[in-house]
Amino acid sequence: MAEAALALDPWARTIFLLTSLSDGASFEAPSPRRPFAQGGDQRVAVKLIERPSSTTATIEWRDSTRCCYGDQVWRAMRARTVGVCAMSGVEIRRGDRVYAPNPRPVPGNAGAMILASVLDELTPS
Repeated sequence: MAEAALALDPWARTIFLLTSLSDGASFEAPSPRRPFAQGGDQRVAVKLIERPSSTTATIEWRDSTRCCYGDQVWRAMRARTVGVCAMSGVEIRRGDRVYAPNPRPVPGNAGAMILASVLDELTPS
């Protein structure tokens, strides 16, 4: 799966090739099952832009190593897997109310989730 992601994503392939040239550097291939934003992960910046409806949110997602979206639509759902909230770093359990990126077409941050309770507390920028 990770090899296929590298083959399809030119940016991930470039990063992989560059890091393979350095001594002792490691590269973790992208995986939709791996949470994107761990608590304290400084590579990912997530910002609420607007709330078009009670079940959607427009999110600005910036990850210098994977993908950037200036106005990505996220939809309310129940978490199908465990994960980490991209905004708060809080653990997400199966069944929690979350927002996730629109699945079509498959985005670079497909495995990301934001707890609905975190978005409910924010005011759009």
